[in-house]
Amino acid sequence: MAARKKQQQDEEKISIEEAFALIEAKIEALEDEGITLEDSFKEYQEGMKLLKYCHDEIDKVEQKVQMIAENGTLEDFE
Repeated sequence: MAARKKQQQDEEKISIEEAFALIEAKIEALEDEGITLEDSFKEYQEGMKLLKYCHDEIDKVEQKVQMIAENGTLEDFE
């Protein structure tokens, strides 16, 4: 349980770019022919958590994006 909390805290401290780089490393590890089934499952789980983190972060950014309306006022992105 403590390890899960630490991983969540670590994910919150990384940028989206860093998360994507970690995902790429997970993909490369999964493509290795010598990877064990147990290790591949672990890499897959960690990769999926990183993907969810990226998705959540992108959603947050989209919510903050504003568009300039035709009349010059700012409107929230929808």
